[in-house]
Amino acid sequence: MLTKKQFELLTFINRRLSESGVSPSFEEMKEALGLKSKSGIHRLITGLEERGFIKRLAHRARALEVTRLPEQASLPDQRPTAPQRGFAPNVIPGNFGPSLAGTESPPEVANVSLPLYGKIAAGTPIEALRDSASYVDVPATLLGGGEHYALTVAGDSMMDAGIQDGDTVVIHRCESAENGSIVVALVDDNEVTLKRLRRKGASVALEPANKAYETRIFGPDRVKVQGRLIALMRRY
Repeated sequence: MLTKKQFELLTFINRRLSESGVSPSFEEMKEALGLKSKSGIHRLITGLEERGFIKRLAHRARALEVTRLPEQASLPDQRPTAPQRGFAPNVIPGNFGPSLAGTESPPEVANVSLPLYGKIAAGTPIEALRDSASYVDVPATLLGGGEHYALTVAGDSMMDAGIQDGDTVVIHRCESAENGSIVVALVDDNEVTLKRLRRKGASVALEPANKAYETRIFGPDRVKVQGRLIALMRRY
């Protein structure tokens, strides 16, 4: 049996491997689990390794392999995706009701109510939407440590990444993200957009996933990361 923190770390590592094929750094693990030191991450990894859930790959820095998951989770394909397909969404169908009908979350796994701030569209900083009274229930197993929120996607600029107009995206609130991550970006303290983040020298590029839209390039002081996409839910 895993402790809560061991399960959270295993879920986080597995999700990152399935998204990018690259293990998260110890700093990222520490931030995701809300721990104060990396020594706690070392202890958790050692415990997971001793229980046969992960394996360290020799002669490769930061290289971890998830060998098995608890019974309530499934092990996705961990092959790296192409750079332009860095996010392959695990879509959760349902009507977003209290029980998230349509999901297969086991009874013992609780749902977490996340604030649904509204549509991610130009002209509205996320902070201005924090008084929203809407909430959406999300399986706790999807979330790692830290704060999360949800947004409704408006438009088709990310359709080639599997993100469609009307989808609800689950966002891990953070102020930085790895190159290639799909993020909520605040431009010029005014416009909020969901795009893939690319750093090119001193510039920041926000890439759409639709050939009908152009990549926009900004100076580093003009773009602030407000969160990283970790999952989406879709109404059918």
